Amino acid sequence: MPNMADITVKKFDGTTDIVYVALSPSAGDKTPAQWRVEAIGTVPGNRPTLAVTSRYSVDRQARVVEGKLLYPETFTDSTTGIVATRLRESFSFTHIIRQDAADATTKELSAQAGNLLKSPLIQSVLLTGFAPS
Repeated sequence: MPNMADITVKKFDGTTDIVYVALSPSAGDKTPAQWRVEAIGTVPGNRPTLAVTSRYSVDRQARVVEGKLLYPETFTDSTTGIVATRLRESFSFTHIIRQDAADATTKELSAQAGNLLKSPLIQSVLLTGFAPS
């Protein structure tokens, strides 16, 4: 099992680092590990968050890992000066790890999934909201 830690990723510009700060580790199955970007905004509720949970499948033949990234869009109310959230965009993932799969298969799937999400084509799909035609 991995140890809880901060996660550093590149922003859209491909150069600037953004850090998802470790807030709380998972206490076990079905309880999320949680991260938040502390460098954005002045109100914790208006910052990007990531939550990841894990559990056994119903038949206990697989581990299920689920994650959800929430990214708020904020604005400053011109009348009150209060920063508020207009909406929260989200990204979710589910990874099902069969307990009878070879370690090499799980490693390869995990690596390729992460790298596909970083590929220019899939980045473009996520940015535009349209599948390639």
